[in-house]
Amino acid sequence: MGWGEEAMPILSTVVFGSVTIFDLVVFSFIVAVSVVIAKVVGVYIKKGLSDKVKVDELEKIIRIAQAAIILTGVFFSLPSFHVDIAELLLIGGTAGIIIGFASQRLVTNVGSGIFLLFERPVKVGDTVKIGVTAGTIEDIRILSTTLKTFEGVYIRIPNETVFNSEITNYVANEARRFEYRITIRYSDDAEKAIRIIRGLLAAHPFVLFNPSPSVFVDELGESGVIIMVRIWAPSREWWGVRTEMLWKIKAALEQEGFRVPFPQRTVWLTDPTRSSQETPLPRGEKDKGE
Repeated sequence: MGWGEEAMPILSTVVFGSVTIFDLVVFSFIVAVSVVIAKVVGVYIKKGLSDKVKVDELEKIIRIAQAAIILTGVFFSLPSFHVDIAELLLIGGTAGIIIGFASQRLVTNVGSGIFLLFERPVKVGDTVKIGVTAGTIEDIRILSTTLKTFEGVYIRIPNETVFNSEITNYVANEARRFEYRITIRYSDDAEKAIRIIRGLLAAHPFVLFNPSPSVFVDELGESGVIIMVRIWAPSREWWGVRTEMLWKIKAALEQEGFRVPFPQRTVWLTDPTRSSQETPLPRGEKDKGE
């Protein structure tokens, strides 16, 4: 008698009810395989999301994924205990519907949080605008995203709202452009003004040259010549460069004698004692016949 023949009676031994040792072996094997798969999946999730989410949130995601895999393995191993899967599916489906209605928003937020973590439209430290709220991303969790506004106020936004909102990410691109419209008098030298501005741009460490800045006469306005200044700066230095360069350009132009022209208007006054056919006199001029 071989080893297999000797083992068969042992495996056929009833432990309780109609469950045999063989059923326990099958159940243990499926559960063990599920545990191994869960551990492997956990390793891959950790590698893929380690630079995207905080450690505590990453641990939650790994545990949820591993628990789902192991529970699935247990479910598929239940037939070894002669459990009717059809009845379980019916009971589980009914319970799932009840739980789904009760926790619809929770499940939606969790799903949206997972999509946000993988899609990565935003990450911690980004300056963004979500819907009508603008600020810096402070934290991304499974259920919600925390935003710090420019006024220093922390706002918790449900991930469902984040996922369904229009997201503007101001720092996703490494460079960001801003522009000034600077008006000088018609009597001023526009070419000299452009040279001064270009010299300031060339001397600033955060003004990018790829893409390059551009300075040119954009419009002949009612009161003066309008010079357009377009500048590219690193996205995370954008605000500081924008405020600093405006003041430097103003100071440099004033030092060279440039002045901002005031709006000019010509006002015509009509003398009611004169004939209506006579041309009205500009204010401040005298009639030559007087």
